[in-house]
Amino acid sequence: MPVRDDEGAGRDGRGTRLGAAEIGGELGTRATLVHFSSAFCRPCAATRRVLADVAAMVEGVTHVEIDAEARLELVRALDISATPTTLVLDADGRVVRRAAGQPRRADVIAALGAAL
Repeated sequence: MPVRDDEGAGRDGRGTRLGAAEIGGELGTRATLVHFSSAFCRPCAATRRVLADVAAMVEGVTHVEIDAEARLELVRALDISATPTTLVLDADGRVVRRAAGQPRRADVIAALGAAL
């Protein structure tokens, strides 16, 4: 289960800390892009490409995709209501940004600024 920091994690998940066990992949040394997707979500494929490209461009950043249907407990705990949803985690696994919908590359790079 995700851990909520004492400093008041909001309903949007900011301040929630996720580890490798929760996301099913290793955290990046600088930041992690966590992408919740589903099988019939067309924008999820484009989101996957954008996040993978950004992770490849920025040293220490990883991209982890989570099948929302297979991880319903985590989806509910984080109040994920749509796919694609992307969480930006800092090096400690804290959620610093959250966005629903297909992101633009420039927006992902800007959001990483809050984590780095």
